[in-house]
Amino acid sequence: MSERIEAVELRAALVRLRRGSGLPVVFGGLVQEGGLPLRIAELHGAVTPALRGLTISPGNGLGGKCLALARPCAVTDYPVARHITHEYDLPVSAEGLRSVIAVPVVVRRQVRGVLYGALRDALPLGERVFDAAVAAARDVEQALAVRDEVNRLVEPAEASDPSWEEVRHAYGELRALAPRVGDAELRARLLAVCGRLESAAGVPAPVAGVALTPRETDVLAAVASGATNAAAAQRLGLRPETVKGYLRSAMRKLGAHTRLEAVVAARRAGALP
Repeated sequence: MSERIEAVELRAALVRLRRGSGLPVVFGGLVQEGGLPLRIAELHGAVTPALRGLTISPGNGLGGKCLALARPCAVTDYPVARHITHEYDLPVSAEGLRSVIAVPVVVRRQVRGVLYGALRDALPLGERVFDAAVAAARDVEQALAVRDEVNRLVEPAEASDPSWEEVRHAYGELRALAPRVGDAELRARLLAVCGRLESAAGVPAPVAGVALTPRETDVLAAVASGATNAAAAQRLGLRPETVKGYLRSAMRKLGAHTRLEAVVAARRAGALP
């Protein structure tokens, strides 16, 4: 997955976590390519740069404990917590964080990242916070899993043409942008460009009997790029429930039972590059 798409999904998940939990500070990062240590890349609500770019090693601090155990971990008062190590006390104290929760992003039994939420008071974190943090991590897990599988399926094509992934990403962005353009002529030109990308990608002729609507295609293009339903809704200017409806409809037409099956079936049917 490209770093740009990873950053978008992580940022969207943290925004949802902050909104759903009511926590004033949320942050997180993903394990870098090649299994390199996790680095804090996204922060919302922070008042200092102390945590940005911080590298988290397994076993160290709350996040490192979360990485090592692959399960959610929390402390009510970070500076004096007895069940974690304290390598990161300085940046945590600089930001004034006390109660902190860390939730892992786990894909195929591998921890791929950690999402954090925090209070500046030493107060217990309730079920609402825990549920919101777990839900946000699951969103990222879903996006990474879909993206990994799509990449695996198209790996031979990408190996022969390194620009293939960028073409697919550009296609998804154009498909999302076109319906939001009010000018009919400009909208038609954008859709024509989408058609040219499909042609350049060697998309086969559509399979008889499979007729996706433009919006169903837009949603599948977003899903193929690794977007969650919430991220696809934001990108397309729709409500998440509406995106789910289009996705269910497309899955029914394609005879698919999962998001991934729908993307693969749509490509085989010639509906996506």
